Amino acid sequence: MTRQAPHPPRSRYARDVAVVAFAQSDHLRRTDELSEVEMLMPVLHEVLDRTGLKAGEIGFTCSGSSDYLAGRAFSFTMTLDGVGAWPPISESHVEMDGAWALYEAWVKIQTGEADTALVYAYGKSSPGSVRDVLTRQLDPYYTAPLWPDSVALAALQAQALIDAGHADVPALAAVGARSRAAARANPHAQLRGAVPQGDYQVRPLRTGDCPPVGDGAAAVVLAADDTARRLCARPAWITGIDHRIEAHGLGLRDLTDSPSTRLAAEHAGLFGGAPVDTAELHAPFSSQELVLRRALRLGDGVAVNPSGGALAANPMMTAGLIRIGEAAARIHRGESLRALAHATSGPCLQQNLVAVLEGDRT
Repeated sequence: MTRQAPHPPRSRYARDVAVVAFAQSDHLRRTDELSEVEMLMPVLHEVLDRTGLKAGEIGFTCSGSSDYLAGRAFSFTMTLDGVGAWPPISESHVEMDGAWALYEAWVKIQTGEADTALVYAYGKSSPGSVRDVLTRQLDPYYTAPLWPDSVALAALQAQALIDAGHADVPALAAVGARSRAAARANPHAQLRGAVPQGDYQVRPLRTGDCPPVGDGAAAVVLAADDTARRLCARPAWITGIDHRIEAHGLGLRDLTDSPSTRLAAEHAGLFGGAPVDTAELHAPFSSQELVLRRALRLGDGVAVNPSGGALAANPMMTAGLIRIGEAAARIHRGESLRALAHATSGPCLQQNLVAVLEGDRT
């Protein structure tokens, strides 16, 4: 008598879609000797090898990157050399973190136009000043001309938390210390173990409260229904996913809260169901983890950023996709049953994506 395969936790969507494989590069301060294609190629080979699929067997391909970082228009086209675009493939691109590329691929599978999808993202921040580059995403009339960089804006958010009584300087330092201690078990992390808090970058944020600047790439494979069960012994089913955005103007927002994260989590089915045991939060600054914990109602029993999170490795346009991949990998290894993954884009948690992933219940 054969044992019937366990059914996934049914989502409310048309198709059950799972992350069946995840791979990432080693995240390094500089990769001067590698082009974006050369940095990405080993990751693509690894993620496909995990499934046994060939590039030509993938139904849809979607990537996330930034022309500002690459310094050229339509820069994503060069990485198609690494994917293999002949014979012609079904392909798309988002000028955002790869988490949003994953969302597009998930939608594509939901329509029935594909059963599998390859999602990848990459970013090289080392050639320039990423703090200056990120000012280009600000309001072009009132904010960007002042050139406030990403650390200065995060410091405004951190100070607002402190003024509201939701945090203090030791609480911020504890987030960074815990994250880098967790990263000791992550061979891909850029920073691992004890990292000095260092000098103030912009008060109240010290060096230890800020993410490292570095280069990296990541990729996942999505698959639907029985295809997912065939490709992976323990698929990480996406039982809910949603993303929301807040006002562009910082003065129109309460920087101590993240209603877009909370709304995305609600629509992803986070609240009211079984508790999550893992949360991979894309919090580049220590203060932002505290904001997200409150918005997502995470208790003390949840393992937050066991990979080390963005404070251990924050490759631009890739760190959000890595959060989904790390959460899925814990399900693949049997270390988690229900996990939360979060990605952010824009200043001070302006735009947020939340995904809930679950393993098969036996």
